[in-house]
Amino acid sequence: MEGNIIHTLWMEEEVQYIQAEKNNKGPMEAATLFLKFLLELQEEGWFRGFLDALDHAGYSGLYEAIESWDFKKIEKLEEYRLLLKRLQPEFKTRIIPTDILSDLSECLINQECEEILQICSTKGMMAGAEKLVECLLRSDKENWPKTLKLALERERNKFSELWTVEKGIKDVETEDLEDKMETSDIQIFYQEDPECQNLSENSCPPSEVSDTNLYSPFKLRNYQLELALPAKKGKNTIICAPTGCGKTLVAVLICEHHLKKFPPGQKGKVVFFANQIPVYEQQESVFSKYFERLGYRVTGISGATAENVPVEQIVENNDIIILTPQILVNNLKKGTIPSLSVFTLMIFDECHNTSKQHPYNMIMFNYLDQKLGGSSGPLPQVIGLTASVGVGDAKDTDEALDYICKLCASLDASVIATVKDNLEELEQVVYKPQKFFRKVESRVSDKFKCIIAQLMKDTESLAKRICKDLESFSQIQNREFGTQKYEQWIVTVQKACMVFQMPDKDEESRICKALFLYTSHLRKYNDALIISEHARVKDALDYLKDFFSNVRAAGFDETEQDLTQRFEEKLQELESVSRDPSNENPKLEDLCFILQEEYHLNPETITILFVKTRALVDALKNWIEGNPKLHFLKPGILTGRGKTNQNTGMTLPAQKCILEAFKVNGDHNILIATSVADEGIDIAQCNLVILYEYVGNVIKMIQTRGRGRARGSKCFLLTSNAGVIEKEQINMYKEKMMNDCILHLQTWDEAVFREKILHIQTHEKLIRDSQEKPKPVPDKENKKLLCGKCKALVCYTADIRVIEECHYTVLGDAFKECFVRRPHPKPKKFSNFDKREKIFCARQNCSHDWGIHMKYKTFEIPVIKIESFVVEDIATGVQTLYSKWKDFHFEKIPFDPAEMAK
Repeated sequence: MEGNIIHTLWMEEEVQYIQAEKNNKGPMEAATLFLKFLLELQEEGWFRGFLDALDHAGYSGLYEAIESWDFKKIEKLEEYRLLLKRLQPEFKTRIIPTDILSDLSECLINQECEEILQICSTKGMMAGAEKLVECLLRSDKENWPKTLKLALERERNKFSELWTVEKGIKDVETEDLEDKMETSDIQIFYQEDPECQNLSENSCPPSEVSDTNLYSPFKLRNYQLELALPAKKGKNTIICAPTGCGKTLVAVLICEHHLKKFPPGQKGKVVFFANQIPVYEQQESVFSKYFERLGYRVTGISGATAENVPVEQIVENNDIIILTPQILVNNLKKGTIPSLSVFTLMIFDECHNTSKQHPYNMIMFNYLDQKLGGSSGPLPQVIGLTASVGVGDAKDTDEALDYICKLCASLDASVIATVKDNLEELEQVVYKPQKFFRKVESRVSDKFKCIIAQLMKDTESLAKRICKDLESFSQIQNREFGTQKYEQWIVTVQKACMVFQMPDKDEESRICKALFLYTSHLRKYNDALIISEHARVKDALDYLKDFFSNVRAAGFDETEQDLTQRFEEKLQELESVSRDPSNENPKLEDLCFILQEEYHLNPETITILFVKTRALVDALKNWIEGNPKLHFLKPGILTGRGKTNQNTGMTLPAQKCILEAFKVNGDHNILIATSVADEGIDIAQCNLVILYEYVGNVIKMIQTRGRGRARGSKCFLLTSNAGVIEKEQINMYKEKMMNDCILHLQTWDEAVFREKILHIQTHEKLIRDSQEKPKPVPDKENKKLLCGKCKALVCYTADIRVIEECHYTVLGDAFKECFVRRPHPKPKKFSNFDKREKIFCARQNCSHDWGIHMKYKTFEIPVIKIESFVVEDIATGVQTLYSKWKDFHFEKIPFDPAEMAK
């Protein structure tokens, strides 16, 4: 306080002494010196001047205490000062001062507020929090403990649970809460973290988990009640609201209201659809925790469990069923679920996917056939949840309106619910991050690319030497090394190669096998160039070294030996290039700068870094871990579960483990992710999102941006391609167009809108019905199956048997001689199957992957995948390639155990 009032009382010399004491020893010592000088004053009126100066400087509490000579209010603050001192370590790790400073400004003086903001900006949030504690400990305002409590509760900060104020304040707040709870017709008993929607199981540290905080009454916010209102009135509704606003709680509210509306003797039945397994598990956990305590039966079925349970019984015996949508599609097709009339409410999570042949749309085709076909059975209410309805390829408002209307027609929705009346409240919960575009230059020269490009040219020349017609295998022109277009060229060449025919079958086999090898190596080189473009040369080179190490460990025929030798001749030069500092990637330097800057400003920053490929995920993780400038980062990775080429994705347990570590344990403060993190999966709130050469459609943009939903969050798009920035700017324009169209549609008369929807539905059904293909007649002619790589004869279709409608095995000892078995890297038991080994072509230097070997009940059998083979018509010699068994219409004979005994 001394710095603000001493100028009115003393000469400049004393002022400088006190200021020096503050700078050298701190404010307490300066205040002591201030009082010493004060008591030495002889001038008349110094005491009144001192009080007036206190009041003018903002020390109103001290002014009132000295004026009335009553220090009880200030003395009462001592217990809170002691508590704050004790909690200071926790305070500085949990509090973001800039979030609560505006609420506390009346408890501090202006100079202190400015100092806190300056420290937050220059030294980071933890240093700012330490300064805030120092200022609060000096505060003379009697209400600062209560003001701090209310500010923390408004921000839903966990520190508020530790910061206890006097009983009177607690009682008032409890009574207020109870009064407010009576105004709502529902009490949510599942505590939601408002900014990150941590609704998944174990979403807080074990020390914080208790029956009390999991099931304590929770009042839905007004904007959530607004979103739920049309659905509570029984209307089919698309709920469109930002990621992180608590749409799951809105669904819980709608679900409970729906189940409770049925009179005695009648019951509702709800099905909730989730696209991804992690999302499915999250929602099953949320619904189970909330509804089972109310006496409702909740269960879930996914692809991983569907084979082990009777789906029709599960649906019949439960009130709420969480499903991955393909389960219902399959059971509707089989007839085990007779119709959608068994449900009274269907909820589609991420409902913008309801298009084309997506399982959501297949379910709604069934619904609309029932609606438009005049079926007497009642139809369920339909609710869709999404952060963005999208506009597709719309170029103007009219096309965008048509797209949104088609989505509404697909979901039979008569209402799009958005937040309008409570927008200010929503904006206090979900913060739209600032968007920044960073255009960076690529390497000036790229020696690595020059060397690899030459190796690729040489490999292409070798391929053309054995097959002069190679260019005719694909229509893709102007392919460039290190691009997705080149990858597409490789795919089309390999497919053409599989059905390539010559009179000399041995020569055909030799050429096809060699072309597979050449194109496989070209693919790895192409991958390496993509990695090098976006990451370090070292990461790209390591990728190639791993590949050639695996090549050496396998068959290693003459062609592979030649290709490996060519690579190794360039290896020393490549190693030298990877160590040369002049080949550093400018994009990585810019990424490093962003991360350093943001974590300097706020050491508690939590980041999601989106990239396009799994290989780039690994490369950037290695770069971060090996970069001393980024020692403060603890990276985790999140990729999809599918398999691309020879790269297996993350298992479901691995995904769950990394999400838990990111959300709860604080083991990672940056998550490097592919598109799997875009949609639906519950990820902790982040204040920094970086899109690293990553852009998609408007829905993807909204979802990735929605991951950065903490206050003051930022979103960077970092790219060396101006076209990427242009595409993202187009997405931003489309987002505005989408929001304008929704607002326009909400002004329509509801009856007019329903008529419009019905017209679209009728038109779409006519098109659908006219395009329906008759069920194909199975071809009973016997055909050959040839190895897709070496073209050796494997078996005949007459030898194939179908197990449980979806697994294909081959009978006879002759087939057993054609393959070799190796241990499966991921053995697994499911239903009647025990997956143990993989099977490969036994022909020398081929080893093409044919499928798996498993135990089915008591039988040891091979199970083959059709994409590994070429089908040859015996009469005409025509060869055909199939990617799925369902596309191959031959006579499919069911598996008969009796045949195994012959």
